[in-house]
Amino acid sequence: MVDTGRRSYNHGMSNDYILLVDDEQHIIDLAAMYLEQDGFRCEGVRDGAVALQRILTDSPALVVLDLMLPGLDGWEVCRRVRAQSDVPIIMLTARGDDVDRIVGLELGADDYLTKPFNPRELVARVKAILRRLAPERRASASTDSALAIGNLRIDPERRIVTIDGRPVALRMKEFDLLLVLAQNRGIVFSREKLLDVVWGFDFAGETRTVDVHVAHLRHKLAGMQPALETVWGVGYKLE
Repeated sequence: MVDTGRRSYNHGMSNDYILLVDDEQHIIDLAAMYLEQDGFRCEGVRDGAVALQRILTDSPALVVLDLMLPGLDGWEVCRRVRAQSDVPIIMLTARGDDVDRIVGLELGADDYLTKPFNPRELVARVKAILRRLAPERRASASTDSALAIGNLRIDPERRIVTIDGRPVALRMKEFDLLLVLAQNRGIVFSREKLLDVVWGFDFAGETRTVDVHVAHLRHKLAGMQPALETVWGVGYKLE
């Protein structure tokens, strides 16, 4: 029988509930210890099916999700979650293969860490993602009215995007990336600059993350005018 290892850590005073999903209990314990030091409230589970249930019923603020899990693996958990929820997901992988990370991003993960990881880096990335979800940060970054360019309309306050009046469902980072480019129309952003502005931390040179999100945007925003253009050898702009 698989030990699902569900365990709660309730020492933190914050309402930011983090679900830690890993089949190795010592990794859950280590991550929870560092996250709780920053006031997060954590729960740990060690089985993919249990994790999926907790995510969909308890609505955590963020999920740290290992790829290699008993039952449902991390890829399948992520795929099923994304069919119903936009909860931020940080994937953990024990492999150094770029394919794992790219597949995770394409399935809808917001970030990834390769094991073994520095727990302080995990905390920094969790805080960076949740900072961008905070209502006061969204309000301060938004304008008084929606931004309209061609047939594209972006409402920063309500985080709504439409094309010709048709709503387009974007994930958190996709929306943030589009908003940055739209607010700086015609300006070319390098991949490194976009990582810094949108993700808010040094992504260790993994600029493929930007390419994956741009590809998602182009697919979802088919028929959009203006165009999301690639400036070869430099980066991207909205023109």
